[in-house]
Amino acid sequence: MIPIAKPLLDSREHEAVLKVLESGAIASGEDVLTFEREFSEYAGTRFAVAICNGTAALHAAIKSCDINPGDKVITTPFTFAATANSILFEKAVPIFVDIDPSTFNIDPIKIEEALKKHGDIKAIIIVHLFGLVCDMSRILDIAKAHGIALIEDAAQAHGAMYGDKMAGSFGRASTFSFYPTKNMTTSEGGMILTDDEGIYRSCKTFINHGQAERYIHETLGYNFRMTNIAAAIGLVQLKKLDAFNEKRILNASYYNTHIDNTTVAKPLCPAGYKHVYHQYTLKVKNRDRFVKHLADNHIGTGIHYPLPLNGQPLYKRLGYSSAETPIAQQVAEEVVSIPVHPALSQENLEHIAKVINQYE
Repeated sequence: MIPIAKPLLDSREHEAVLKVLESGAIASGEDVLTFEREFSEYAGTRFAVAICNGTAALHAAIKSCDINPGDKVITTPFTFAATANSILFEKAVPIFVDIDPSTFNIDPIKIEEALKKHGDIKAIIIVHLFGLVCDMSRILDIAKAHGIALIEDAAQAHGAMYGDKMAGSFGRASTFSFYPTKNMTTSEGGMILTDDEGIYRSCKTFINHGQAERYIHETLGYNFRMTNIAAAIGLVQLKKLDAFNEKRILNASYYNTHIDNTTVAKPLCPAGYKHVYHQYTLKVKNRDRFVKHLADNHIGTGIHYPLPLNGQPLYKRLGYSSAETPIAQQVAEEVVSIPVHPALSQENLEHIAKVINQYE
């Protein structure tokens, strides 16, 4: 079976981890600080805070952007649950708006409609889904015009670009995940980026039991620190990230050229964007039959995501309905991702394209 995802680790990661283990300094320390510095330099921001996972990164960013109980936060329903759950962690209120059917990202027109309807929105959390940055020019204009905070969930967009700027460098804060399926990994881990020193210091305190200095607890915080072991892996993976992304882009380009089955819709990459293809996501009718066809031919697939968040049992109990975002509902019924990761061989690519073209 050709897997849908595969982390690429070699002797360099092994040696980096062994060096940390032999040092005895395996908790959060100098390797974490170095990883923070190098990741912020890569993305083009002033500050970075390494953290235990991407969900914790979202939680810390939301808290540090002064989002409080009862505050309304616009976001997309077509994403992993962590995006909206992190809003609930602070007892704030997610406001789901629909997506663009071509890019799968949040629709700026729908953001404006929600702002007119509610009028008391505190923030917008956008998701650069599957490796494609959102329409930042329009979204930045909207956030500025209404004076509201913009948070980027860039968990799937390491190295993606809009114009000449990296994903994660637009908002008041941004977050990344380094889960093993992502474009780079630390095993588990995450990162918060910001240009705002106040947010940086707030996040640093929040993830360390509310300590601004050792044993002085100024606020309620959590133990969300990253370890030196994870950071050591991240430092090696960061050096490989551009090469990983270029291979993903080449693999996607092969599919764009060689998949000619008109029953499947290939993903869009608008002009002026750098799509890093965390997922190569098709739309297809009768998805179950398509997935079985690929499985019968030893090709793994992924469905990201089978239910919009406002259709999940948790959110339905909270009074939400996926009927409020019909495009997200339709897309959720049709999407299927195929392998695009950098471990694919040319033989793999040819087999996958051939099998898809044979589907009827």
